[in-house]
Amino acid sequence: MCGIVGIAGDRSAVRLAALALYALQHRGQEAAGIVSAEDGRLESLHGLGLVTEALGESAIAALCGRSALGHVRYATAGDGTLKNAQPLVFDHVHGPIAIAHNGTLTNARTLRRRLERQGAIFRTSTDSEVIVHLIARHPGPLEKAVADSLKRVEGAYSLLFLTPTKLIAARDPLGFRPLVLGRLPSRGAPHVFASETTALHQMGAELVREIEPGELAIVENGRLRSLRPFSPSPRRAFCIFEQIYFARPDSSVFGLSVQATRRQLGRELAKEMFGTEADIVVPVPDSGVPAAIGFAEESGIAFELGFVRSHYVGRTFIQPAQGLRDHSVMLKLMPVREVLRGRKIVLVDDSLVRGTTSRRLCRILRKAGVREIHMAVSSPPIVSPCYYGIDTPERSELIAATRSLRSIRRFLGVDSLHYLSLDGLLRAVIREKDFCTACFTRRYPTPLTDLSSCEKRTS
Repeated sequence: MCGIVGIAGDRSAVRLAALALYALQHRGQEAAGIVSAEDGRLESLHGLGLVTEALGESAIAALCGRSALGHVRYATAGDGTLKNAQPLVFDHVHGPIAIAHNGTLTNARTLRRRLERQGAIFRTSTDSEVIVHLIARHPGPLEKAVADSLKRVEGAYSLLFLTPTKLIAARDPLGFRPLVLGRLPSRGAPHVFASETTALHQMGAELVREIEPGELAIVENGRLRSLRPFSPSPRRAFCIFEQIYFARPDSSVFGLSVQATRRQLGRELAKEMFGTEADIVVPVPDSGVPAAIGFAEESGIAFELGFVRSHYVGRTFIQPAQGLRDHSVMLKLMPVREVLRGRKIVLVDDSLVRGTTSRRLCRILRKAGVREIHMAVSSPPIVSPCYYGIDTPERSELIAATRSLRSIRRFLGVDSLHYLSLDGLLRAVIREKDFCTACFTRRYPTPLTDLSSCEKRTS
């Protein structure tokens, strides 16, 4: 679920990329990087941690270039070491090239083994590097090398490539991950790309449109060209979790307002829980707030902020280790005891993945004097791992895949537990046929080549 940004042809490109990465920080906290293009070469800056930690002000100021690429990393393929921090930069037959990738390839391991047998030497453990090796083995020109290479990969990708003269954007044919095109108001109206519209707003850019699934957009000499290398397909597989959790509420993702969609999720949940008796509706900050507002509006139960959140602690779901998630919860949320004491509450959260965070929250609520907890989850039970960019690789980690509803309720320590139905979810997102719901249905929209090959080797 990384965040990517690209700017072509603006003298403030590096600083704009840094601003955009601040707006995309929620998409990755493990590493950040910027690559700039200047005088026929690429210069790079990388570091571990948040943007403020990884990219110092003086280092950003020293990086020159009229085009730039930025990335914040949330690792789902490859470890969290500095060598895997993106954008990755390579020199090969087509010249210097940098790549920034959001998503996960489902046949990367298979392709990597094949390339290694042909003599390829890999520098990182990320799936993104596979794409660069495929491009390097193509006779060119570069646009055709990129297009033909992407035809060989499977899974989810929104990609940005930077060379000394070009910025190339690409999105997989099913459109799993978001990618938008904008224009800056400065002279020549330079083109910019980003994972979310909130990054465009941060840069002062205006939204032009989404990059279409299966599209390659090339910016060269200030002009935009578009290629459609894939056969047209009516199928789409937009990641539903972008709307439920990952995207920022002030973004528009897949043409839908994230804030409005999450409020509608809460409304649908309230309809399905009609008759639940409670004194107040309490959100789990921050991602549960819009759904809780919608729930309160639909149910008529008063909305209250029962937790105070410290904004100096990052998102617990994307912490790389479970132990870090647990400690972050205790630092991140504190109960408002005067609001909670003696009350029956509907506790609204956006999703229930492992359940450990929710269990700790419920213990905190009990200690604060809450009389009854009716937990309301504004998404269906997550029963399948995601292989397209969300860090739930093992089915054994998913509480809904391994426990009954009654067992989950006991584990959490709540009086009742209600998930939004799949039908309710699809009503809220309107264009129901456009979304990937594999995490709720076990129906994956692409081949899982790497998983199948692993099963074959172990069977």
